[in-house]
Amino acid sequence: MAPQDQTKKRKAITRDGPTADEVVLSDGGGDLDGSFLDRILSQSDIEGFDASDSDASADFIESVEDSEGVLDSDEIPSEAESGEKSNLVLNGPAETNGKLADEEEDHDPPPDHVVTEDANGNPRYIYQEIDPVYASDDSEAPETTNTIGNIPLTFYDSYPHIGYDINGKKIARPAKGEALDALLDSIDIPKGWTGLTDPNTGKPLELSEEELNLLKRIQMNEVGEEGYDPYPATIEYFTSKTETMPLSAAPEPKRRFVPSKHEAKRVMKIVRAIREGRILPYKPPQEEDEEDLDVKRYDIWANEAPRPDHAMNVPAPKLPPPGYDESYHPPPEYLPDTAEKKAWDEADDEERQKEYLPADHSSLRKVPGYDSFIKEKFERCLDLYLAPRIRRSKLNIDPESLLPKLPSPDELRPFPTSCATIFRGHEGRVRSVAVDPSGVWLASGGDDGTIRVWELLTGRQLWHVKVSSEEAINVVRWRPGTDAVILSVATGEDLYFIIPPITSPELESRSNSILNEGFGYAASRPPSDTTKAPPAQWTRATPSRLSDSGVLLKVHLRSTIKVISWHRRGDYLTTVSPSGQTSSVAIHTLSKHLTQQPFRRLKGLPQSAQFHPSKPIFFVAAQRTIRSYDLAKQELLKIIQPGARWISSFDVHPLGDNLIVGSYDKRLLWHDLDLSVRPYKTLRYHKKAIRQVKFHAGGLPLFADASDDGSLQVFHGKVVGDMMENATIVPVKVLRGHAVAGSLGVLDLDWHPREPWCVSAGADGTCRLWM
Repeated sequence: MAPQDQTKKRKAITRDGPTADEVVLSDGGGDLDGSFLDRILSQSDIEGFDASDSDASADFIESVEDSEGVLDSDEIPSEAESGEKSNLVLNGPAETNGKLADEEEDHDPPPDHVVTEDANGNPRYIYQEIDPVYASDDSEAPETTNTIGNIPLTFYDSYPHIGYDINGKKIARPAKGEALDALLDSIDIPKGWTGLTDPNTGKPLELSEEELNLLKRIQMNEVGEEGYDPYPATIEYFTSKTETMPLSAAPEPKRRFVPSKHEAKRVMKIVRAIREGRILPYKPPQEEDEEDLDVKRYDIWANEAPRPDHAMNVPAPKLPPPGYDESYHPPPEYLPDTAEKKAWDEADDEERQKEYLPADHSSLRKVPGYDSFIKEKFERCLDLYLAPRIRRSKLNIDPESLLPKLPSPDELRPFPTSCATIFRGHEGRVRSVAVDPSGVWLASGGDDGTIRVWELLTGRQLWHVKVSSEEAINVVRWRPGTDAVILSVATGEDLYFIIPPITSPELESRSNSILNEGFGYAASRPPSDTTKAPPAQWTRATPSRLSDSGVLLKVHLRSTIKVISWHRRGDYLTTVSPSGQTSSVAIHTLSKHLTQQPFRRLKGLPQSAQFHPSKPIFFVAAQRTIRSYDLAKQELLKIIQPGARWISSFDVHPLGDNLIVGSYDKRLLWHDLDLSVRPYKTLRYHKKAIRQVKFHAGGLPLFADASDDGSLQVFHGKVVGDMMENATIVPVKVLRGHAVAGSLGVLDLDWHPREPWCVSAGADGTCRLWM
């Protein structure tokens, strides 16, 4: 339908006809339909008019459309027209004649509307409000007086009203009483008073009796609905009635009367199994034989009589008489204090001298029941059941006598007890320290890539050189022997041999000849035909800055070096690179400038390696095991199993029959190689991982370990040549002084070759001499 002209308003039509004068309202003029006409005519009481008559309706619609008395609401009516329209009433009785009007006057219902005039003078019909009478869920909903919705009332603080009702009228703000009125209201509390304010009206919120009862039931954890039964009686809908007719009247199928072939096959299968003996028939359990009445049993304590003490007399066991502490009202001196109660509660059941604590009660009737009564009687029955028939003397053994007798630490001196010198100068961690064979100098290396040589007794720095600015110094070791002064240093994948300029010219010349001897052997050696790359490259150190400082020889390997260990003769040394896989362990010959890789394949990740102090035996430590090889026969001797999760380091005793192992799981293990491959002693004295272990090589029965908790543990370890006597291991001293930096404590340690002095390197950037 095309949109109607919005300027047209309600039309008042006056038509003079033979039947009646009628007023028709229209919003669209020509779009008036029959339903609208029915609604108009339904309000009229004209008898004889049929609204369903299509002809009459069409004539009426046409007369309305063609009427010349149509007046737009925008036009101003004249005085004559206004007078005529004022006499018209919509839905009034249609006067065809005076008789009809008189007959219908008594039967007209009261009008449901009031006719007024609008602003233009047109009649305006105001109908009464419709009261919906229906039973719906909204009939009991509270009436909404304020229609502002969820808008807070604080938005209306600056206005005299608090909102609008359903008709759009302002709701005035309720007057608030003075302080005295509020006090009176609080004293005289009306019924339903809550002390709250209704957010919609701003008035005090009052609850009805029904709402108060509902809140009371909810507070008492009851069902909100009154009279609700949470446990109604069960109504048996299906079992209470007996149906006489079946669910279906269809006849039974034939298959219910014919034997099943499938069941016959299963039955024959079971019968065949019974015939073959695979299924045995049920046999009832055999009844146990009754007790033999001929066997006589005696109660040896049935008629107990006092007898003299004799070895063959076993009196009936009796409970000891109760003492004062078992009384319900013992003397005060038998009552335990607070400390004794706490100690008794914290002790284990086996360590308690008594199974109860004395308690004081004012009267006998206040004594509670004994909670351990049944348990004690059960244990008593067990004692009677397992009681021996002969008397045995009890062994009174002191538990302390079973412990081995260890000597006093004062009897085991000398050993280091205090810090004598602190060596400072490194930037960052000090990863390695080493005391030279003469016991005069100390070499150290750290994260700053610098090697420093100190005077051991005074702590004075004699010489230093920066080998690398990118890689840290992982390990420093002196060549054994006093015929030459050679320092081996590992940084990254390079191994350097250094002669520090701190010795006499004769000793320095002898050291140079040892390092240069290998170049002549390498030149005289025939070239190999293989195209395989050598395991290491021996070259002179570059640049010239290093050679002028004493760094003369460089060996380049394929992986980062972590461990250096020298042979006792000073011509061989081994390096360990855990990340090198098959080339992780290498043996170098200094006099020939030759590097060999003795293992084609290694089980586990290598951690360290050492030579035997007196035999041609080579030890290689993996993560969990240590393997010993005979270099002369080139065969595996034994596999030592410390039982540690991750081995960090190990050291062999100067006599060669024992070794100690340190692990990252905080354990120090002593192995006797002649006794077993398992550890002889396991020592746990540290709270964090153990980084390094070391024996004293100068003949003193001492060894020590360094841990990440910042401490060193010094032990007395005496080993004798007698096979019948075990090693004596006694912890004698804990040395503390290094600070823990980045969860790392003491990283390395070394002993003086002759004195009971120990040197340690810490992550705090210092070295310490313990004397």
